[in-house]
Amino acid sequence: MEVSLGKMRWLLFLLGFVRIPMIAYVRPKLLSIDENSVRVRIRLRRKTKNHLNSMYFGALAVGADIAGGIQVFYFSKVMGKKVSFAFKSMNAQFLKRAESDVVFESHEGHKIKSAMEKSLSEGSRINDSIMVEAKNSSGELVANFEMIISVRVS
Repeated sequence: MEVSLGKMRWLLFLLGFVRIPMIAYVRPKLLSIDENSVRVRIRLRRKTKNHLNSMYFGALAVGADIAGGIQVFYFSKVMGKKVSFAFKSMNAQFLKRAESDVVFESHEGHKIKSAMEKSLSEGSRINDSIMVEAKNSSGELVANFEMIISVRVS
């Protein structure tokens, strides 16, 4: 089944509006999503700034959460299966202040898909580590996130 960018944008909007209000609060934009990668942008604005006029830690965490997690929903739509998904842990390295809009990128689609397929075949919850990078509008790396995803497909 093919899943369009528009459909995934709508799913992200609904997820923020109905289930996770913090997502709606920072108003992320899904720039691209496919089998291998995902790109999400969060604008630097009053709601996402800290007292130093850089992006607040919480907004950066939301961006990493979305970039790491939206692909699970993408593959659940492709596979036509229900999924139970959560993050087990996160390790973040903040390399410099994010003083502009930030784009979060994950190129771990293959890992997420294989974890979901393994969960489906074994009928158990699978944990795997994925990486998310955060880059400012100049393309400079501002943060790295290592996140442990936990998925169960039924």
